[in-house]
Amino acid sequence: MTHDDAHETPPPLLLLSLTEVEAVARAAHAGQTDKAGRPYAEHLRAVADGVRAGGGDDELVAAAWLHDAVEDEALTEDWLREAPLTPCTKDVVRAVTKRAGETPEAYAGRILATPGALLVKKADLAHNADPARLAVLDEHTRARLTKKYATMRALLGLGTV
Repeated sequence: MTHDDAHETPPPLLLLSLTEVEAVARAAHAGQTDKAGRPYAEHLRAVADGVRAGGGDDELVAAAWLHDAVEDEALTEDWLREAPLTPCTKDVVRAVTKRAGETPEAYAGRILATPGALLVKKADLAHNADPARLAVLDEHTRARLTKKYATMRALLGLGTV
């Protein structure tokens, strides 16, 4: 090693590809099901597709794949901090991650204050509120979730579905 070699900058960190992000998310949520009993990865795929359809770039599609990972404790905040992802992707995942004891208003405010987070949350709410998904739930759960999703849409300025 020459003297000059010791002062070279390290190579740039290689970011996870979307295929790798999807694989991480699927592995993290393996064995989990949604409230309707479907494999959780179906929800992640629907949110990622919704973000892409809404004009989201690869950073936001990556965030869509990971949007529930920290909240559901499928991945840790430490993992997210160290993961080879862009700052945008990490910021959006953090923004859409609900925190213990947090009010819906505070949650919505953080989403609105974070570039790209609204698109991810909008796709998440759209899939969660899909009448076909809600139809398989018991009446009490369906009513509770319908109200919860409508409240969040209103707080985010998304109006009714």
